[in-house]
Amino acid sequence: MSKTSKIPVVLAAAALAAAAGLATAAPAGALTPTVTQQSTVYAWIDGWGGGTVTSKPAGISCHTTAWDPYSEEAPPANSTGPCEARFPVGTTVTFTATPDPGSGLNGGPDPASLTVRSGYNAVWAMFCPTDGLCSAG
Repeated sequence: MSKTSKIPVVLAAAALAAAAGLATAAPAGALTPTVTQQSTVYAWIDGWGGGTVTSKPAGISCHTTAWDPYSEEAPPANSTGPCEARFPVGTTVTFTATPDPGSGLNGGPDPASLTVRSGYNAVWAMFCPTDGLCSAG
């Protein structure tokens, strides 16, 4: 067999391989899996009162304890519980702030709900003791 007679056979084999590849390809209009982008939402609690910020859908349940800045006692540890959570971008998250007994809500949650976007997402709330002692700092 000469070199020139092999060319049609090689071309025919390549055409068959291509046809076989097309037969195993996904049908037109088939859905391809997508990855849902997620972003983190943070809850920040301020003031000298105690309370909890929660989210719906669930994920955030951030609590802080009241304290007296003029007391000899050290302030409590930073907020406890999950104060951040990941949600799919585009999800609307609604927040609720619930003061502990002896505290009141002085501000927030702000915003009361947000649509999660790529990048920074945060909610803020301030709890104050019911005796009026409070600070926004």
